[in-house]
Amino acid sequence: MFFASDNWAGVHPDISANLSRHAAGVATAYGDGDLDRAVYRRFSEVFEREVQVFFVATGTAANALSMAALNRIGGIAMCHSEAHMNVDEFGAVGFYTGGARMAPVPGPLGRMNPHALDNAIKRYSQDLAPAGQPMAVTVTQATEVGTVYTVDDIKAIAEVSRRHKLPLHMDGARFANAIAATGVSPAEMTWKSGVDLISFGGTKNGCWMADAVVIFNPEVGKDLRLLRQRAGQTFSKARFISAQFEAYLTDDLWLRMAHHANAMAAHLAETIEDAASGKLAWLPQANEVFAILNRETAEKLQAAGAKFYEWGVPQGFDGHLGDNEAIYRFVASFATTTEEIDRLGQLLG
Repeated sequence: MFFASDNWAGVHPDISANLSRHAAGVATAYGDGDLDRAVYRRFSEVFEREVQVFFVATGTAANALSMAALNRIGGIAMCHSEAHMNVDEFGAVGFYTGGARMAPVPGPLGRMNPHALDNAIKRYSQDLAPAGQPMAVTVTQATEVGTVYTVDDIKAIAEVSRRHKLPLHMDGARFANAIAATGVSPAEMTWKSGVDLISFGGTKNGCWMADAVVIFNPEVGKDLRLLRQRAGQTFSKARFISAQFEAYLTDDLWLRMAHHANAMAAHLAETIEDAASGKLAWLPQANEVFAILNRETAEKLQAAGAKFYEWGVPQGFDGHLGDNEAIYRFVASFATTTEEIDRLGQLLG
């Protein structure tokens, strides 16, 4: 019963097999081989326009390098106050950029409020130059609390960003789950709605270790190749990242895995809601489920082998926590089974 994180899941057999298929022989290094170039073209097909693709090892590296490419002197990136980039990446943005900061913007259940974003940007006026200057806006899709921005949500944030002449970045560690949840195309969710670049995640969704920065707007990220090199994120044997993405993007494997994870999360949510000793904190929209449990119940589940984490109360939570209750996060992945969820339901009673 492994619900701690989709990072705990293994690798899809098709991706593992493709790595083995490309293990023999030789290929041009540093992302300039035939396979690499084919995968770059495949990304352009997926997003319905020519894009630039830069492989990195982790989502944190993708996010921090994206901010480094957009940085200005005294740079400030506007993000949701509970964004992964702001609270869980150990100051990587400041490290990679040489001092840029994150400015938190409020919004209910993980989603930035466009009006609040506008007000936050306006606080950094020309008269307050010593406070720094906004350099970018970034949104997390799907969010840290399992909610999803709609296309209209993204467009509203992009309109504010454009008005202030700021590029818009998307942290897409769970981008596949958001696409599976909404049914819109990758293009509609990104550049057609005003997104300039995305941290495109594969690691959480069945890859060994495959993330990338994908640039839609050629006017941004011009120094990313050099920044990536300096950060130690340019792989000599990049074909093994390409091999993962080749399988990942073939026959919509990436979306099929995300659909499964989302479906398992929906089943998990129903199981918790039907249980006598649990209830949902809010309705899930992707592959993360948040439940309200009393601490004795949580300890019983963990003692029986269930893996999950306690979670803080997010902005916009309108439920009620009893004196001995807390919010707990359960994450479904491409590898989650109905048997695991049914076993958890039996323990919940």
